[in-house]
Amino acid sequence: MFALGTDSFVVAGVLPEIARSFDVSIGAAGQMTTAYAVTYALLAPVIAALAAGMPRKHLLLAGLAVFVLANLGTAFAPTFGIALATRAIAGLGAAMFSPTATSAASMIVPPERRGFALAVVVAGMTVSTALGSPTGTIIGGLGNWHWTMLFVAALAAISGVGVLTLLSDIPMPPSVTLAKRVAPLADARIGLTLAATLLFFSGAFTLYTYFAVVFDRAIGGSSAWFGALLVLWGAAGTVSNLLAGRLIDKIGAHKVLVAMLVCVMADFVFVPWTGASLWTAVPAVIVWGACGWGVLVPQQYRIVTIAPAIAPIVIGLNNSAIFFGATAAGVIGAAGIRVFGAHALGYVAAAWVAGALSMSVLAAREIRRVSALVAARSTNEARVP
Repeated sequence: MFALGTDSFVVAGVLPEIARSFDVSIGAAGQMTTAYAVTYALLAPVIAALAAGMPRKHLLLAGLAVFVLANLGTAFAPTFGIALATRAIAGLGAAMFSPTATSAASMIVPPERRGFALAVVVAGMTVSTALGSPTGTIIGGLGNWHWTMLFVAALAAISGVGVLTLLSDIPMPPSVTLAKRVAPLADARIGLTLAATLLFFSGAFTLYTYFAVVFDRAIGGSSAWFGALLVLWGAAGTVSNLLAGRLIDKIGAHKVLVAMLVCVMADFVFVPWTGASLWTAVPAVIVWGACGWGVLVPQQYRIVTIAPAIAPIVIGLNNSAIFFGATAAGVIGAAGIRVFGAHALGYVAAAWVAGALSMSVLAAREIRRVSALVAARSTNEARVP
């Protein structure tokens, strides 16, 4: 998961180099992130349904093999078109591995340790934002972006060796059809919550995908400062994830979610100014990382609370919404740069976060409405002799 997460975010760190290498615009180069994300988002639930009968270990190894070969293909791609195609294939490998790893983690440990096992798997993705992506960016700065792709492929290859030699057979999970996997979307509470996830990450990844040009004045062409800012972004998100759960227990998921969204929206509005120097960029990136990744915890808490019986399915849908957001971000950012300029992308991202805030408030109202109906129904049934 650390390798997959690094691959998701590292392209943003070497975007200018990729654009120069293939002689394309920054906006066009940003579609390499889009190709990876859209393939993952579309195929993750499909593969989970179609490959339900395939042994879990075989599926994990097959996903890693596809992922490694695709990243090698990107590293040695002779044309931009081939590079885009290999990014899509890497998304296929991630779609084969990620949901399988999440479900397998909960099945190879005793019930009392499942929460910890899932946390370890998810931590791979979270920590990649703090360590993997900056490391890949620095490697690209010291050498070139081709070495960055080789670094990602090496991470996944090492993981494959571990899965092959250390992981025993995994029990087969119950089969769930694709129709059942998307059925929760008919529930307005889930639909609105997922809409908030989609809109938020569309805005957040709009800035992240084009980080190098949004903060170019602060970075000054230094790969070291670029990597340092990414480390701060990921580290702030990692700490925030650990603290968000405790805040939810004290004041509730909705209050935490609204507070995080408002902070991110305000932070993005000021990015055209805070991105002008390193001293103002540092606190802006820390707030963005902390509150941006902090949104994920209350969102997952909310969606699992709505449908606890099908928690793995709704979490999978939420993850797909995140990657659909990353997909949209590449296109939104490219259009925003062309119309407003890179330094004004903060306004564009803030508008999408405002939409996410609206969807979140509507979801909360729908949750309260359904809860009131259920409570009223229970009261009426209790009164019947």
